[in-house]
Amino acid sequence: MNLIDAIKNGENKQIEFKVELPNSLVLAKAVIAFSNTGGGKIVIGINDNGEIIGINKDENIFEMMDQITSIIYELCYPTILPDIYTMIVDNQLLVIIEVFRGNLLPYYLKNKGKNEGVYIRVGATNRKASFESILELERQKINVSYDQEINRSVELNSLDLSEISKRFAGIGKAFDLSAMKNLKLVVEENGSLFPTNGLLILLGVYEHVKIMCSRFKGTTMSTFLDRKEYSGDIFTQIDHAEMFIKNHIHLRSDIKGLQRVDYYEIPLEAIRESLVNAVVHRDYSNEGRDIKVGVYDDLINIVSPGGFPSTITSEDIINGRSEIRNKVIARVFKELNYIEQWGSGIRRIRTSCKDFGLKMPEIIEKGDYVDVCLFRESVFNEVVKETTLELTESEERIIKYLKTTQNKLTTKDAQTVINLGERRTREILKQMVEKGILKRVGNTTNAYYKMTDSERIY
Repeated sequence: MNLIDAIKNGENKQIEFKVELPNSLVLAKAVIAFSNTGGGKIVIGINDNGEIIGINKDENIFEMMDQITSIIYELCYPTILPDIYTMIVDNQLLVIIEVFRGNLLPYYLKNKGKNEGVYIRVGATNRKASFESILELERQKINVSYDQEINRSVELNSLDLSEISKRFAGIGKAFDLSAMKNLKLVVEENGSLFPTNGLLILLGVYEHVKIMCSRFKGTTMSTFLDRKEYSGDIFTQIDHAEMFIKNHIHLRSDIKGLQRVDYYEIPLEAIRESLVNAVVHRDYSNEGRDIKVGVYDDLINIVSPGGFPSTITSEDIINGRSEIRNKVIARVFKELNYIEQWGSGIRRIRTSCKDFGLKMPEIIEKGDYVDVCLFRESVFNEVVKETTLELTESEERIIKYLKTTQNKLTTKDAQTVINLGERRTREILKQMVEKGILKRVGNTTNAYYKMTDSERIY
């Protein structure tokens, strides 16, 4: 992207505007933040609204550029060597300080030291780095990911590896000690075997490794209709999260030839890829947050902790560029065929939604997390709106069960059919009665449900 287009798009992860040369400390913090993150440009002569004001004509440009060089040299450490140059845009003179991502991470203010003087770029802001962020920069310096680090506090023999073993066995691959070493799930040190963070993450040992799922009424978070928290190994978490979403979106049926074909209003490929991306690429070094899935009337929202890695932007993601944050986890997912080809997941999400007639998904870096929105406004939704009722997957399952039996269903039967707890099952049955889909027969413990005579939704 050229500078003119970048200016039009406003401040972001890789560009910052200044009306005039800022004070020394502000400039140093910005230069350090860009060096520690993905590099970027500080453009002097533009206000916060993106209006090109230009440098004051009375300003001595050469003195300004020398001053910038001196500030960076005196306040920043290790040494940062940016490109400083001028450019004419819309007949206005601008000074550009182009900073490149350094390889001597972390960079910091000399007088503050490494513990207090490190800054990073988060969205369009420069923030003081947390202790965890500094550790991550140290790892990046030696090209080691968080999930590759050894955890010596957990005994390998205490871990239940059955679920991962089952996943590998399901595709005909061995999951023995040799495989675990090759995948860097375990490391041998002084004759002893230790798990890496990657193995502990895959098993869901850490408390923050979980997915929180919620169904909200309407298009805001003001009212909950359902909420689930999934922990344990992350493969099962993905399965549960996918089922949660499917339980709260519409299912459509078409007759093709002599067969009935069922499919969801949002393609399952897009849902699965979005969940896998959230799990594989999230920042696990941030122990205070988890993945959140929200189902609204108009969209599905998946939020994953951690922004895009280093120099990656939303435009890069769409174009298929891939940079792996969690090398161990990503390799395991690739081995298990959850990942087809590096960098292809986002393209498949977008293509599958487009083919369904959906609004193009949004995949946005918002500060220090990634926000994915899969929209529900489709041709299918228009069909649903024309019908008298809207059905969830749970309701569809109950109707299908009644059609294939003697049109009789107890609460216990319903629990088995939709795989939910008794309380939630009773709520769903009550709602179906209120909608006129079912009617309740009997008022005792022997009561059961059957379909009404209405054919309006069948």
